[in-house]
Amino acid sequence: MTTILKIFVSPRPHSHSRLIAGEIVARLQALHPGAHIIDRDLAADPPPHPDLALYNAILSPEIGPEHPDFALSERYIGELEAADWVVIGTPMNNFSAPSTLKAWIDHIVRIRRTFRSTPQGKIGSLHDVPVIVVSAHGGYCGDTPPGQPDFLTPYLRTIFETIGMPRIEFIRMQGLTRGPEALATALGEAREWIERRLPLAASDAAG
Repeated sequence: MTTILKIFVSPRPHSHSRLIAGEIVARLQALHPGAHIIDRDLAADPPPHPDLALYNAILSPEIGPEHPDFALSERYIGELEAADWVVIGTPMNNFSAPSTLKAWIDHIVRIRRTFRSTPQGKIGSLHDVPVIVVSAHGGYCGDTPPGQPDFLTPYLRTIFETIGMPRIEFIRMQGLTRGPEALATALGEAREWIERRLPLAASDAAG
């Protein structure tokens, strides 16, 4: 059975990132009938910021993953390990990751668990499955005015590569607060990506 880990970040129940990420999950369900969905809503159930107990556990090589201080971290990592697809819908906040997404990341990126450190650099330990990130941007990114920095995309790419999941693709929806025409363009481009990268068979489309 195919398992899809769906991670929503925006606290807005009808956000554009939730909308398009939800459409991607629905398309994957159509492509993989009977797929199991793991719902991880970081707005409805926000991860706590790592506390002293977690930091001490991470820095103690003698402590194994079954230790109580790793319970939440292991739950999040277990969801990644169970997934055949990971779909994330998130806004970009202040040029980077929202704090809830960053807190989730701090629980899943663990030395000796999801990566190991070697003289050649960090080597990921998780199995490589496709990751699709839908990011919502009120303005436009890039060097040309009125462009703004995007630290979210390279950050998430580096995070998933670090833990062994380099097959990450981004749907960056831009200009969402720049009027109805810009919004329609962003949604249209996102849906074109879905049709191009996750096409249904003719019989499925007819059904």
